[in-house]
Amino acid sequence: MLTGRILIVAFEGWNDATEAATGALKALSEQISASILEAVDPEDYYDFQFSRPVAEFDDEDNRILSWPATELLHASGEAIKAQPGLQDIYLLLGTEPSRRWLTFAAEVMEMVQDREIDHVIMLGAMLADVPHSRPVPFFKSSQNKQLRELHNLDASSYEGPVGILAVLAQAFEAENIPVMSVWASVPHYVHNSSNPKAALGFLNQLEALTGMTFSGSALADQAFEWERSIDEVAEADEELAAYVQQLESSRDALDSEDVSGDSLARELEKYLKNRPESPEAGKA
Repeated sequence: MLTGRILIVAFEGWNDATEAATGALKALSEQISASILEAVDPEDYYDFQFSRPVAEFDDEDNRILSWPATELLHASGEAIKAQPGLQDIYLLLGTEPSRRWLTFAAEVMEMVQDREIDHVIMLGAMLADVPHSRPVPFFKSSQNKQLRELHNLDASSYEGPVGILAVLAQAFEAENIPVMSVWASVPHYVHNSSNPKAALGFLNQLEALTGMTFSGSALADQAFEWERSIDEVAEADEELAAYVQQLESSRDALDSEDVSGDSLARELEKYLKNRPESPEAGKA
């Protein structure tokens, strides 16, 4: 379990297949009635043709525009009173920026240093050859030697294109703020919808890492419906059903041998290498 002040990070986009990671943080944010402490100016970092604003209606039925953003969030006083440990939990939730990544990382770093954060947990999700009907595989790693020794983690050996999570992680480590990365493998054949089953898995991972208690009942209901809907599609598609059965057999065989961190790390590397890189990514 991590101690001290903890920042949990998730970004929509390249790092988050099926919005599993951001789905978990959005659910957590609602549970703790989180409020915004700080936010970056979207005008500085986003290409609005790539990450478009969304038209919505507020509680008073006024039509508003919701812009892509990155926000630092913290639990409400009422939530902290019910669970005092939430005082030390911060959330960084946003959309991966389109440009000026180094400046963006520096601005986020100021927010983090102002809160004297002790540890950072990065959440990401990748498409992989895994069946929807089995538990979601998670892979934890860290480039911080102390964290690896304390929590029996592997160091990532990946080389290739990266997302904003890697840029922020390097910035945190440069300031001696240890970072742990938690990645979920999600079914590649169900990539056009959000994955509440993986989001629920992230909540369970965060409970173990922070010692907090989070409610997963709403996500559990959504996960049940999600899995059932895919079962129904597979039942009507012999080719898909055969493929899912093949994945189940492979996963069961791996599970019987205790899936190693190395095998999940290879899945992550394969996923990242095969992802198309945004032409705007990382431009300063």
